[in-house]
Amino acid sequence: MSWSRDEPGGRRRGYHHGNLREALIQAALNLIAEKGAGGFSFADAARSAGVSPAAPYRHFRDRDALLADVAERGFTLFAKRLSEAWDDGRPDPFVAFERTGQAYLAFAREEPSHYSAMFEAGIDRNATPDLRRASDDAFAVLRRAAETLCAVAPEGNRPPALMVALHIWSLAHGIASLFTRNEAGSRTMPMTPEDLLEAGVLVYLQGLGLPVNRS
Repeated sequence: MSWSRDEPGGRRRGYHHGNLREALIQAALNLIAEKGAGGFSFADAARSAGVSPAAPYRHFRDRDALLADVAERGFTLFAKRLSEAWDDGRPDPFVAFERTGQAYLAFAREEPSHYSAMFEAGIDRNATPDLRRASDDAFAVLRRAAETLCAVAPEGNRPPALMVALHIWSLAHGIASLFTRNEAGSRTMPMTPEDLLEAGVLVYLQGLGLPVNRS
């Protein structure tokens, strides 16, 4: 079974049995980039993919189910990027933590459509088991990093790793949303978003009494 449509110049673009799902995912990513996560309909996604309005129902219940799939794939990619940046805390936990924060900002800048589906589309992360798992996997990287940092604090004076992970996540997410998602319209700053995040993390960790190693 196949679907096709004419493109400018008389070319034909076809979608054959087996790749409609991927075509719809790509269509959603393109539409998010163009109109935002809330700016298109299920029918728009079908039209962009070059299929009939009924065709997407073969794979997705509705537009939210399509966005949940886009978000799940985004979180999977996000977790991979964060994990690679953390690299089990090598060569030094603080250096690796800085690198992980930079990866967070880079993902927001380089994968804006995925990021929007993940955090701005209003999709419940419990919408599907796969989305929940992918979301948990991404946060787990930050939690492992926080646990490693907290472990270097004197015993009996260690902050809760979950609290640290949530605070750092909030800081990174705020900076990503304010200064990397819409750089053209952002407030002018005397430093880069990466430098702002690095400074914020340093102040926060030192405020907790963690022996931050800057070497």
